[in-house]
Amino acid sequence: MTGSKRNFPEQIYAVSVLICLLSSLAWSQGEAVHIGELLKDEILSPVVADFQMRQHIVEGIAPLPKVPATPAEWTAEADQLRRHLVNDVVFHGWPKAWVDAPPKFEERGVIETGHGYRIRKLRFEIVPGFYSSGLLYEPEHLDGTVPAILSLAGHDGPLGYSYEFKQKRCITFAKHGILALNLEWFGFGELSKEGNDHSFAAHLDLAGVNGVGVFYLEMRRGLDYLYLHPHVDRKRIGVTGLSGGGWQTIVLSSLDERVKASNPVAGFASTISRVEAKDFGDMGDIEQSASDFLRGSDYPYLVALMAPRPILLTYNGEDDCCFRASLAKPRVFDAIQPFFALYGKADNLNWHENRDPGDHNYQLENRLADYSFFTKQFGLPPISDETGIPAELRSYEVLVTALPEENLTILGLARQLGRGITRSPIPTAASERAAWATSERSKLREIVRYQPVELQDTWATAMTKGRDVQSISYLFQLNNGLSANGIWLRSILQSSDTAPVTIVLNDDGRSAGAEVVTQRFSRGEQVLALDLMFTGSAWKGKDTFELAQMLGGLGERPMGLQAAQLIRIARWAEQKSGTAKVRLEVTGIRNQAAALVAAALEPDLFSEITVRDGIRSFSYVLEKPITYAQAPELFCLDLYKEFDIDRLETLAAPVTVQSRQSRELPGSKP
Repeated sequence: MTGSKRNFPEQIYAVSVLICLLSSLAWSQGEAVHIGELLKDEILSPVVADFQMRQHIVEGIAPLPKVPATPAEWTAEADQLRRHLVNDVVFHGWPKAWVDAPPKFEERGVIETGHGYRIRKLRFEIVPGFYSSGLLYEPEHLDGTVPAILSLAGHDGPLGYSYEFKQKRCITFAKHGILALNLEWFGFGELSKEGNDHSFAAHLDLAGVNGVGVFYLEMRRGLDYLYLHPHVDRKRIGVTGLSGGGWQTIVLSSLDERVKASNPVAGFASTISRVEAKDFGDMGDIEQSASDFLRGSDYPYLVALMAPRPILLTYNGEDDCCFRASLAKPRVFDAIQPFFALYGKADNLNWHENRDPGDHNYQLENRLADYSFFTKQFGLPPISDETGIPAELRSYEVLVTALPEENLTILGLARQLGRGITRSPIPTAASERAAWATSERSKLREIVRYQPVELQDTWATAMTKGRDVQSISYLFQLNNGLSANGIWLRSILQSSDTAPVTIVLNDDGRSAGAEVVTQRFSRGEQVLALDLMFTGSAWKGKDTFELAQMLGGLGERPMGLQAAQLIRIARWAEQKSGTAKVRLEVTGIRNQAAALVAAALEPDLFSEITVRDGIRSFSYVLEKPITYAQAPELFCLDLYKEFDIDRLETLAAPVTVQSRQSRELPGSKP
């Protein structure tokens, strides 16, 4: 053999090494597949997870309001609740200058109809840079003051305020001497830009203002306009609307006493009705469960806030959308009658159930009931029909009032507010940082509404031993009625019951984390592949984000609930293994945030956090944007305003945080 060739023993050695490497690779691949299959075990079924969450929500709903002994008592209590909902909830975080700004309306054209009324096209400012529009149906001859009705839109579709039932209603009022202001709504007509999807109200929450505020400001501007109109009798101002317009109607009417009569149509029900109903309960859009709006009160309270002002509650007997009459009536009408009776005004709480056509509508029967109600309250001759009205309808193209080309959207406003956030610098001196951390930790607890939980039961639902893998499937039942689930794995040959522990979290569920689980398993660690609430196979239903927003409405925060689960289960893992601290290995922005919040609140519990596919800043959520349905727990009121990723990581010290493969926006710098 020459020096350039290997001798026979060397060749044998090389072949042996190659065989070992291939065998090791085959073993690893085989174990990865095997572990991946184990991680697919269904521990918590979607049906059970959904039931637990609905039960948890129901237990948090405010009971029906108690009828006080005297009208004076309720008047004082109502005033206090009204101020709280407006000032502390609806306008939480909103700049006072925007809230207190006088209405800014401009006329953009007039349509002379020749049929006893005219239509004025109006454009108005909601907040600086964000405009909406409306149509004022005005009697042709105005002498002195007349009644006025604010007509609010629901989910009427792309044609917005031109929909036939709204036109017919407004034309009829105007022809009978009543001013009718027909407002556009977010997501429809000229406000139909993608950034005005109602779910983007959550992005306002993240940026530090309650998302419901923009909805309230828009509808209140219309009321401001009518209240200041020289020909409006301020003692005869009414509001009505269907569906989302019905929701606007009850909210505006109950919280603003300038409204003297109200007819919300198929727009709301008590929260318990919305949650318990299998069909047609409707948990609704995010503004209907706005952060903290249902904390300590509920929609029956809003009806009670109307007392003794007259209100007609209109619902549809066979509503094919939401809030069926028979489901809504017991709590929003029957239970609230005594509040009106307190004032000797029992007749001011009225009920109309539509059976023709009975579906989700504001068609003729409902409109005739509306005319009868308002003409009676305003002392006008009754309106008994709509003769000739259908012939006077106009197309959207004729009625539309153009808005500025660069008009803001809900999302655009959230981004603007987010970009304007400033925070005090993190102290560099150790002594100052300790005090800062204590203060910031307290603030974080309040923002995520953190409440520690205890393990009520830990169910071992399945066990396996084979191919060097020992696994136990666990259902973690917490004392708040909610659950998490996970699979505990370790190597039979290479590990022990006291080996270090890594908890693996993945936004797509534990089965998606098979590769990471296998890596930690192969290092001889014990691994808990964990699914917190709202993640994993137990939460694939369409209602998940709606349940999350309802939690926020009741004053809880999904982020805080997840952090509490993780903290308690990490303590359990410590006790089970006898280790001092556990590692976290997380993939995805949802679990990144939950892990960082947990570590920031309890830094002594964790040794290290490794983040894959995470973000460097919550600004990514606004700018991308991440939708509410994709990551509902991230949209925690005030979270980004007060904390960003770097701040949470600093609070988590001495926990080491490593980031790998962070998400970046196009054109951004790492």
